[in-house]
Amino acid sequence: MKKTLKLLLALPLAFAASCSSVGYDDPDMVETLTIDFGSTDLQTMAADMSDSLIGDPNMAFLDHSGKGDDKRIIMYVGDIENRTTEHIDTEGISDSIRVRLMKSGRYRFVAGDAGQTEIGDQVSFQQGSGRVDGAMAKAFGKQLGADVVIYGTLRSIDKEKGRSLESLGYKKEDVFYQFVLTAVNIETSEFLWSEESTIRKRSKTGLFGG
Repeated sequence: MKKTLKLLLALPLAFAASCSSVGYDDPDMVETLTIDFGSTDLQTMAADMSDSLIGDPNMAFLDHSGKGDDKRIIMYVGDIENRTTEHIDTEGISDSIRVRLMKSGRYRFVAGDAGQTEIGDQVSFQQGSGRVDGAMAKAFGKQLGADVVIYGTLRSIDKEKGRSLESLGYKKEDVFYQFVLTAVNIETSEFLWSEESTIRKRSKTGLFGG
């Protein structure tokens, strides 16, 4: 009888474990699978920074003798340093910010390190392969000079409280993310803009929650 009961209890678990599914979902939905840094956190912080930068009157334009008629700020997007305890691809944050800023039409951008490699390869090909019309071949020395560099730091403070009688057997975790982004005038080293975006996440796990 006991063996039969155990078998009956095990069958639903075995059936559930044997089933799997894959589907599409809304990329903008709130993601709460774990307490770790996720897609919602990335989108929230990128939106916070972009909105602040676009709305700052000090970042409306920057003029100097070599710019011509287009006074929009020319930006170079630098690194976002990851000082959290997690492995986070911070380039995803900077890419999202750049996309939002470019769509606003308020700024101009120059290529970063990765883009410079591709640009150099292409210029060398056009100049040295003999396959490109000389009148159309591009040359070094004509790139735009950035006015401003944007860089930042992502930090986290992690707290954990283990299971106890006081917590009724629950394990509690708390993580606080701080993202600071800064825009600096390359010529003068003056801080033109800086913003902070913060997120706090908490999890509560029962005895059978892992």
